[in-house]
Amino acid sequence: MSFGPEFPERFEREQSFSEADWLRCLPGAVRDHGLALPAPGRAVVNIGPGTLELGWTMLPPRRLGIVQLPRMAVRYRFDGVDGAARNHFMRYFDLYTQRGGG
Repeated sequence: MSFGPEFPERFEREQSFSEADWLRCLPGAVRDHGLALPAPGRAVVNIGPGTLELGWTMLPPRRLGIVQLPRMAVRYRFDGVDGAARNHFMRYFDLYTQRGGG
């Protein structure tokens, strides 16, 4: 039985991070998986025999009255990572990168 969302091999999201905050957060979000930053706006995470490639682009900030929130478009691409491993990885990643109250 599976709980929560199923994560496809490729998807995109908007995240509310500055690039500096994102880079500080990534090592903890990937836990004990190997993390490489081969180029600006790119990261590669080793997950078992496969990888997750992350690519990001900064977007204009979201404005809510006088408040400005940073935004980035993040592309997720899993290669050689089965559905169960993707779901397990992303559940932790999402909890770690969760922003705001609630």
